Amino acid sequence: EVHRVVLAARAWDLVDLIGREHAHTLLRQSLRYCVSDESKPGGTGRSGARTVLPEVLQRHALLGRPPPASGADDAWIDATARSIFEGSPEQAADTAATALAAGRPPEALGEAIALATNQLVLRDAGRSERDARPGKAVGSVHGDSIGVHACDSVHAWRGLARAADARNKAACLILAAYQAAYERTARGGDFLRWTPHPSPEDLARVSATEPDALLSEADGAIRDNDQARTCAVVQRYGELGHASRPVLDLLLRYATSEDGALHAEKYYATASEEFAAARPAFRWRHLVALARVTASEFGQRAPGIDEASTLLKG
Repeated sequence: EVHRVVLAARAWDLVDLIGREHAHTLLRQSLRYCVSDESKPGGTGRSGARTVLPEVLQRHALLGRPPPASGADDAWIDATARSIFEGSPEQAADTAATALAAGRPPEALGEAIALATNQLVLRDAGRSERDARPGKAVGSVHGDSIGVHACDSVHAWRGLARAADARNKAACLILAAYQAAYERTARGGDFLRWTPHPSPEDLARVSATEPDALLSEADGAIRDNDQARTCAVVQRYGELGHASRPVLDLLLRYATSEDGALHAEKYYATASEEFAAARPAFRWRHLVALARVTASEFGQRAPGIDEASTLLKG
């Protein structure tokens, strides 16, 4: 239920802008949907997470006072991300609970979970002919793809965790880890065998080194719907240490102009905010994934964008 989780997180984000009363109205939409879904066959009330969450909270003693804090270096984050990515939903939930019980920083655990879902975007083989729809061509990865759904959901869980008390912070992060693994295992795809973008061969084809030349090449690759080349160019741009803002501006332009099947702006917010929060060793993975999704969605003009542009100019 990606949209319900995201709406709850955004309701909290908007409190200072629209006021508590209006933010509460947004939150009630998510709650009303979930309560209604409880009564449906196969609804969230019958989800495996409903059983797993209380069990791991109790088994790891996460319902009381938080454990003494311990550190988390880059190697720990990378290993934890890999464990969550490769595990079953139940194993991923236990990995998250074990980390919290050991005093690992919730922010570091959240980063590991976000990196696990990031792999779903980078590795996705794209839509098959069976799954293709108008606006979602064969090979596309935008919209309600496995990776984009997982990234948007986990980003929202992280936002809720930051706003919560210790008990609910643990619950949010355990559910985030559960969902990260659930998306990989329940929705199909051989993600453990698929290799992430960009490939060494695609990187080797990027000869430009100056930022303007790389940005121009990335723009052309996006317009060609060339996901592989776009990933390689943005990866090389980041490796060379160029400023991130011009890349974000390029991708933002298409996040607003293209439809993206309900996820263009949402996923831009996810990837750009994860980039800003991530450690230097990992942050460019998020922009490479965003670049891929941008190349996938190009060519589907956002409804109303031309009319809105005309009205703003007038």
